[in-house]
Amino acid sequence: MKLFGTDGVRGEAGSFLSADLAMRVAMAAGIYFKSHAKTKKILVGKDTRKSGYMIENAIVSGLTAVGYDVVQIGPMPTPAIAFLTENMRCDAGIMISASHNPYEDNGIKFFDAHGNKFSGEVEHSIEMIAQDNAKLLEGQVTGKGIGAAKRIDDVIGRYIVALKNSFSSELSLQGLRIVLDTANGAGYKVGPTVLEELGAEVIVLHDKPNGVNINEGCGALHTKDVRDAVKQYRADIGLALDGDADRLIVVDENGDEVDGDQILGALGLFLHQNGTLKGGGIVATVMSNQALEDAMNANNLELFRSDVGDKKVLEVMYEQGINFGGEQSGHIILHDYAKTGDGLMSALQILALLITSGQKASVALRPFELYPQKLINIKVKTKKPLDTIEGLSEALAKVDALHIRHLVRYSGTENKLRILMEGKDAKIMEKEMSELVSFFEKALN
Repeated sequence: MKLFGTDGVRGEAGSFLSADLAMRVAMAAGIYFKSHAKTKKILVGKDTRKSGYMIENAIVSGLTAVGYDVVQIGPMPTPAIAFLTENMRCDAGIMISASHNPYEDNGIKFFDAHGNKFSGEVEHSIEMIAQDNAKLLEGQVTGKGIGAAKRIDDVIGRYIVALKNSFSSELSLQGLRIVLDTANGAGYKVGPTVLEELGAEVIVLHDKPNGVNINEGCGALHTKDVRDAVKQYRADIGLALDGDADRLIVVDENGDEVDGDQILGALGLFLHQNGTLKGGGIVATVMSNQALEDAMNANNLELFRSDVGDKKVLEVMYEQGINFGGEQSGHIILHDYAKTGDGLMSALQILALLITSGQKASVALRPFELYPQKLINIKVKTKKPLDTIEGLSEALAKVDALHIRHLVRYSGTENKLRILMEGKDAKIMEKEMSELVSFFEKALN
C-alpha cells in the first residue's frame, strides 16, 4: 500500500491515519535513520488539530521503541520544524499536520537532518519497512536501549530570531497596519509576535485554536474575513496563513486578493533589483501563468518550471543554482533563509518590498497583468490513470488546436482532479473548460 503522497502521509485521522499506522511509520523512519544516526534525536512538532495528540503519542511510542530520543515542541509552523531540526542537531524532524485540509484530516511530514523534505527514494524505503512486520519487530530495542522523550516549550524564540534575521535590520514595520489571519493554526503565536516586534500595528484574526476550527472558514483558503478586515481597519495589507503556516495569501489595501503568480513575480524582480537573486531566474510550477514567464523574460530572467509541490520546486532550484521559487498557491521558498515554503518569512520579504518601493500593495505587488486562467477541481471516487481514459487524447487535442495551455492532474493530497486552462481569449477558454469538465464528470464518476 502506498502511504506517501506529494507531501508526506496524509488522510482522515482515526481511519486511514490511525494511531497504529502513525506508530508503524515512526518506527520505520527510526529504523531507517538508525544506520547513520549522529545524535539519536528526532524533533516532533504539530499544528493545532485535536487528532495531533493521538498521532504525536503514537509517533513518540514508535520512535522510542526503536531507540530514538524524541524532542517534542508542541504547535509550531512546518517551516519552523525544518529550521529547528537542523538548528538543534537532530537526525530528523517530524511535523504532524494536514496543512490546509479540514480538521478531520491529519498528516505526517518528514525532514532530514539538514531541514530538507525526504526524497521519493527515502519515502519508499520507509514505506517498505512500515509494512514489513519482521523488520519492525527486529528493529525494536529493550532495556537501556529504549529511547526517552522530553517536551521543550521555549524553542519558539529560536524561530522568531531566524525570521527577524531574514528582514533587513535597516528596515522597520513602524507605521504599517497589518491584518493577520492565522487560520487557528500553527502560526497563531509566532505570527503576531514577529510582526509586532518589528514595529507593526497588527490586527489578528482567527488566533484561538480549539482543536477543530483550524482552516474553518478562515486563513489562506477562505480570505473573506481578512479582506473585510483590511477595509474595515484601513490596513496597508492583509496576510492569511494556512493551518501549518507554510503558505501565504496576500490581500492589498483595497481588500482584493493578490494572485500568487504576481507575488512571485514581484518578489523575484525585487530580489533581482537588490542584487540578491541567484541563478538568473526563478522557479515556479507548471501551474503558473504564462504572464509570469513573459515578465521574467522581459527583465532578462528565466522562469524554470517544476512539477507541482514545493519539494519539486526546491529540486529545480538546486539543479539550477537558484535561491527563489514557489507555487501559485502561496508556497514561497526563500532559499537563503529557508528550505521549505514559509508564510511568515515570505510576508516579511513582501513587507520589505512595500517599504523599499514606497508603493501601495495594489501597485507594488502587481508588476504585470495575468492572462485569463481558470482552475477547476472535480471530486472523484478513484484516481483512474489518465492515460486509460477513452477519448481524453482527442479532447485535449481540440484544446491544443485552439492554442489554450492546459494541465490535467490528480491532487496528491485529496481525491480531486485538477483542470487548469489558460488562454488569451477568455470566452473560448471558458467554453472549452465547461466541455472538458463535463467529459471528466462522466468518465470518472
